[in-house]
Amino acid sequence: MYVKSVGALSEKKGGKQSLSVQDLSSWQEWLIFADIFHFLIKSGCIDFVDFLDKLVLRLVEGDQPHLRTNHITWLLAQIIRIEHVINAINGDPKKVDLTRKLLSFHREEKSSDHNNPHSILLDFISSCQNLRIWSLNPATREYLNNEQLQKGKQIDEWWRQVSKGERPVEYTNLDERSIGMYWVVSFMMAQPACDTIMNWLTSAGTEMLSTSGLQSNDRLMIMRETSPLPMSLLSGFAINLCFKLAHQMEDTLFSGQILPSVGMVETYTRILLIAPHSLFRSHFSHLTQKNPSALSKPNTTLLVLEILNYRLLPLYSLFIITSNFSNMMMNLRSISLPMALLEKAYAYVSVLWLNFSSWVMQCLYSAGSTEFTETLNRVTVITLAIIIKTRGIAEAEHLYLPTMLEQIMGSSQHMWSDKTLRYFPPALRDALIGRVDKRGLAIQAWQQAEATVINQCTNLLSPSADPTYVMTYVSHSFPQHKQYLCAGAWILMHGHPENINSANLARVLREFSPEEVTANIYTLVDVLLHHVHVELQHGHLLQDLLLKACMNLAFFIWTHELLPLDILLLALIDRDDDPHALHIVISLLERQELQQRIKLFAVVRGPPEHWLINGIFKRGELHKALGSHLSGKDRFPVFFDDIAARLLPVIPLIVYRLIENDAMEHAERVLAMYRPLLVYHPLRFTFVRDILAYFYGHLPGKLIIRILNVLDIGKIPFADSFPSYIQQIPAPPAPSADYFATLLFSLVNNVVAPFSMNPKPGSLSDGSYHSARIVHNKVAPQSGPTKAGDGHKAFYQLQDPGTYTQLVLETAVIELLSLPVSAAYIVSSLVNFVIHIQPTLIQSSSGTLGGANSAGQTFALPTSPSGGSTDSMNTSRPNQPSSGINTSNFVSRSGYTYQQLSCLLIQACGLLLAQLPQEFHIQLYIEVSRLLKESWWLEDGNKLPSELESAVNYALLDPSWAVQDNTSTAIGNMVALLHSFFSNLAQEWLEGAHLIIKNLRPVASVAMLRIAFRIIGPLLPRLANAHTLFNKTLSLLLSILVDVFGKNSQIPTQASEITDLIDFFHHVIHYEGQGGPVQPNSRARLEVLALFSRASESLRPDVQHFLSHLKTDVNSSIYAATHPKLVQNLVQVNKTWWT
Repeated sequence: MYVKSVGALSEKKGGKQSLSVQDLSSWQEWLIFADIFHFLIKSGCIDFVDFLDKLVLRLVEGDQPHLRTNHITWLLAQIIRIEHVINAINGDPKKVDLTRKLLSFHREEKSSDHNNPHSILLDFISSCQNLRIWSLNPATREYLNNEQLQKGKQIDEWWRQVSKGERPVEYTNLDERSIGMYWVVSFMMAQPACDTIMNWLTSAGTEMLSTSGLQSNDRLMIMRETSPLPMSLLSGFAINLCFKLAHQMEDTLFSGQILPSVGMVETYTRILLIAPHSLFRSHFSHLTQKNPSALSKPNTTLLVLEILNYRLLPLYSLFIITSNFSNMMMNLRSISLPMALLEKAYAYVSVLWLNFSSWVMQCLYSAGSTEFTETLNRVTVITLAIIIKTRGIAEAEHLYLPTMLEQIMGSSQHMWSDKTLRYFPPALRDALIGRVDKRGLAIQAWQQAEATVINQCTNLLSPSADPTYVMTYVSHSFPQHKQYLCAGAWILMHGHPENINSANLARVLREFSPEEVTANIYTLVDVLLHHVHVELQHGHLLQDLLLKACMNLAFFIWTHELLPLDILLLALIDRDDDPHALHIVISLLERQELQQRIKLFAVVRGPPEHWLINGIFKRGELHKALGSHLSGKDRFPVFFDDIAARLLPVIPLIVYRLIENDAMEHAERVLAMYRPLLVYHPLRFTFVRDILAYFYGHLPGKLIIRILNVLDIGKIPFADSFPSYIQQIPAPPAPSADYFATLLFSLVNNVVAPFSMNPKPGSLSDGSYHSARIVHNKVAPQSGPTKAGDGHKAFYQLQDPGTYTQLVLETAVIELLSLPVSAAYIVSSLVNFVIHIQPTLIQSSSGTLGGANSAGQTFALPTSPSGGSTDSMNTSRPNQPSSGINTSNFVSRSGYTYQQLSCLLIQACGLLLAQLPQEFHIQLYIEVSRLLKESWWLEDGNKLPSELESAVNYALLDPSWAVQDNTSTAIGNMVALLHSFFSNLAQEWLEGAHLIIKNLRPVASVAMLRIAFRIIGPLLPRLANAHTLFNKTLSLLLSILVDVFGKNSQIPTQASEITDLIDFFHHVIHYEGQGGPVQPNSRARLEVLALFSRASESLRPDVQHFLSHLKTDVNSSIYAATHPKLVQNLVQVNKTWWT
């Protein structure tokens, strides 16, 4: 496969040495492929010798003459320093056999463009390869190209001129020729190139970190800032050089005594971005193995968390790597971090927790009792709700769900409001709905302790309080009273913040742990809201009370920066069942202090595409970045962190809570106000997709448009017609059939795997087979071509799904979730398109789409098994209306036959429907049931059973077979669509498929029985480890078997008609008992045998005979007689009888 991929890439080059502007996207494909190829060779997934033999064979056979291009030499040069490759070359028994094969791809033709960096690299890459082979095996000298060896002197000469300069190379101002030559050097002299880059990054020297509050003997040395290396330079480096740079930087970043510059940290992250497979996959495991004690250092841990939060989250989204990071985070509490630093770490975790679902699930499995703060515990619950409702979880995870929630909520003092719970998925809502709200008890406890607390706070916080009382309070105050400190301060303010000693309050809060600070904030919010209700009863105006509350909170947050804003906002939205909490939140978000902070953050941070910034990064001052509370005892500077950035995970939660409380206008205003901040959200595409799915059917069109505007629309491959369907006019047009066809063709182009690695030239699968596959001659209806060229971009240039494949698929999901039509309309449009896809494509290729043929008939899918016979086309039977889809000639343009393309479209439709919320799944099951019931040949009473049996056999053929002789039917396509749908569906959601069978009951023929088995039967092996769902599904199939073959059934049938179904039962129960493929010693589970025993009582005797072994009766069933549990019970009974 990889040999074919290389051939496909080379074919795109057409043998050209230089790259034109049109070729740059193909160069990006080479970069993507080289990264994957390097990873696979290094990990041993591809045998280098075997790969090289096959590549040479293709060259010798002459079917790929364009393989003679230096792109192949460049690709092989990327891996020649890998240990497996070196061993293969040195271990070659013929000494020069592999060498000759490597050299056979060298190209001597020179480029006419001497200043293009890509051309320069390809021109010199043969010389680099020859020199490297010579260094590995001097005996190969006589087989090497002398001209290429001499050409190496030009590289040496250029390098001497560059490296002997008095000043370091100015990497940010290199011209194109210098960039190309540096790329060449990276392949030939990696270590010298690495040294010069490190010299550049440290060339500005060091300085003493000036931070207020540090003692003279506690000063820290920090690197002065330099510009990071630009991506235009890094992207062409040899992967070997990238490895050396990353490892050397890690020594400085995570092990050194001098704090690194932001420029070095940024360069490090860019290296990980350009080679995600080769470098990033083993990122954390490499760090922990290289220096096990590094992550126990506070500065190292926080730097890693900053890099992860603000730079690398898209990488984790791309690879779903959790194990090493989970271990580090779950050990966070064992690290001896100062409390202020631990609080910062928790703030970082909240971003991850909200956006990294797989990590959440793994942590919950392994964590035992969680000891994180109230805030993180509650964030975890909402994350679970989003995961379960929008993406589903596995059956096994459902078994652990109650235990997980008990661990999470064990230390939580509060209940979820009814407005929040109504949107929770049923499994989560049922587990939480019985919890007792302890807020009333919390207020009672406050009232009991209020007198004591106020007395302590008066001594501590009066303007004339003794400063020495601070340590007395910290050391001797009762632990249960510490959580009331901020509430006591609130009461003493009397609406006038200047009434309290803010300096003493700040000193005490800095001594508190993150848990104690969080407890103070939640208690403060409870007391505040209780106080508002009390004052209202005394006749005060609500507006005045809320204004005073916001002014006092501003004192805590902005005036003296005593409390973290993000935790306070989360505490307030957790009290959304109080009618005033969300009003206070909105007022705080609208305050000018915060708006100014957001603007300042955007100015300092620059554009969200941080990899495009080539100037010197400005490090934010610690106090200004985090405020007094978080920076009070912190002696380590920030790199990318900021108070405004801490709101990135909070704003989406606020929007969720506003929507739950039907405050749609407020939600819209918050999104509009904070869009300048949300552009920095590391996973904003995921946020948009999830919120549309979570609240599907409850969002007004105006709010949906505001949610969509969070995205960078220019980077999203929306269909051209999509904006016209969501425009805010009284009656927007309903999406046309052409629109839905556009979506599916886009998925075929960019998501669904092609049939062959060697399609016809210009076909939709032309190109390399990787996750960013895209084509130049796309199969697309004329109304909505997708944006060209995005598939060639590196993943970091796309939105957060990480690959173009994910982006196209999730974009289609977002479009469907945003349409102002019902789920039933969307599902019906998609289903009716794909079940009649073959005649649609035939009409398209014939140029008669949507019109009548010469005989005055419309093309329609054969409605009976006789293919295109006159009986099947009889106009007396209902024909499907023409689709009206404008897709002329797209079959011929696709490179596929219409049979192949129809199968791909069915796969694409099933994949798309599986990504949508369960509302769509229910409509799919209803639509399928309706279409089956309305199939005239199944309901025709004049048809003999043998005719129906023949019809079913044809109808249920896989479309990829049936289309070969024009025997495809709507039912066959429906079954294929459901199988594609089920294969991509979360296991938790598979139970919904039972609705199809329930809607078809009572089943009145063997024909319909076979269709039902063909739909549901393939699910059973997948449920082998989900015993409860397996039993439910099996019970459903047995119930429809009773419908047809029950003792009370009047349907004229014979048991011999279903012997294949009986065989299926025997096989699948052993498959489930084994938990996989059936083995000689496989046994059915006892409860499954009991299920058959109960069902058998309702079946006719002739069918019971076929199922006689599927019982728990040891006298008649061989399975029961050999089942260990039943045998043991029988032995025990016999002993008792003899006794």
